[in-house]
Amino acid sequence: MTNNKTPKEESLPECWWRSHRFEARADNLVFRAESLKRLRTFFDTREYVEVETPALQISPGLEPNLLAFQTIIRTIYGAGQPLYLHTSPEFTMKKLLAAGMRKIYQVSHVFRDGEWSTKHHPEFTLVEWYSVGMNWRELANEAVDLIRDVCGPHARHAGHICSLDTPWEFISVQEAFERATGIDLLATTPEPWEPSTKLLRVAAESIGIRIADSDTWDDLFFRIFFEHVEPKLGFEVPTVLHSYPTSLAALSRVSKQDPRVAERFEIFVCGLELANGYGELIDAKEQRHRFVKMVEQRREQGRDLYPIDESFIKALEAGIPECSGIAMGFDRLVMLATGAEQIEDVLWAPVVTN
Repeated sequence: MTNNKTPKEESLPECWWRSHRFEARADNLVFRAESLKRLRTFFDTREYVEVETPALQISPGLEPNLLAFQTIIRTIYGAGQPLYLHTSPEFTMKKLLAAGMRKIYQVSHVFRDGEWSTKHHPEFTLVEWYSVGMNWRELANEAVDLIRDVCGPHARHAGHICSLDTPWEFISVQEAFERATGIDLLATTPEPWEPSTKLLRVAAESIGIRIADSDTWDDLFFRIFFEHVEPKLGFEVPTVLHSYPTSLAALSRVSKQDPRVAERFEIFVCGLELANGYGELIDAKEQRHRFVKMVEQRREQGRDLYPIDESFIKALEAGIPECSGIAMGFDRLVMLATGAEQIEDVLWAPVVTN
C-alpha cells in the first residue's frame, strides 16, 4: 500500500493535524518567529538584558481576578509544598532589580486558569520589561515604538484597521469615562482608597447600568468600563489609557501630582487590550498593605487564597530604585500584525483537552 503522507504529516497524529489547522496557520506562525527576532533586536539596541525566571512560584499573584494553576513540589525528604505556575514573572523580575539589574526583559510563558476565549488562552506568552530611572510615560512611548517595530504601519483586528504611524491618543480614565458616559468618576472617590459605592451607584443608574444590592464600587466601575468605555478605545487611533483611580492601583505607585490616581496605564489597539504598565510601587510597607487587602478581597469573593511572597517583600525592603515596568501580550501583538481573529491562530500548538 502506498503511503501518500508527507514526512511532516506522518510526524503528527492526524486528529491533531486537522483540528488545529496547522497549514492554514503557517504564515502566522512564521511571522510569529520573525517577530520574536525583531523583538529581541529591539531590546538589544536599547541595552536591555534578557533574563529567565522560573515558572514555579510561591505566589502566582494576588489580584482578585486571577486564578492560578497549583501543583505540589516534592523535596528529597518526601514532603510536599504547594507551588503555583506564575501568572506573570513580575515578582521575580523585580527581585532582579533589587539585586542590581537596571534594564531587563523576558519573553515568558505564563498560566491563568479560567481564561479561554478568542483573546485568551490558559497558557500564553508575555513580553515583560523593566527600566530603572524611566517614568511611566517614557515607558509607554517605548512600548509604542516596539508595537510599530513588530507590526509595521498598520494593525488589524475584528475588521478594524489602525494606523500605528499617526499620533497615539493618551487619555486618562477620568477623561475616558466623561467622554463615554458623562460620569465624573473621580467625584465618586472623595477618599482615594475608599471610593464611594453610593456615589457611583447614583451615576451608574443615571445611564441605565444594571445594579445589584451586593455591588461594590469596583463591580460598578468595571461594569461601566466594559459596557461603555472599553468598546470605544483604540479604534480610530491606538490609545494609551492612563491614571487609574488610586483604589485600582494594583502594583503601581500613586501619582505625585494627584493622589486620587495611580501611575497605571493600558494600551488598546483596534479595540484589543494589549499591555498593562506601571510606574512601579517600591515601598515595601505599602505593598504589604495592598497584598493583605487583595487577600481579603479574594476571601470575600470566595476565590482561592494564595500566599504573600515574603521574599518579594524583602526585596522591596532591600531597595529597588524608581522604575517603570510593562507586560505586553505577545500572542495578541502577533494577532494585530497578522489580522488573526483568534489567539489559537498564532500559537504553534494550542493547549489540548479531551
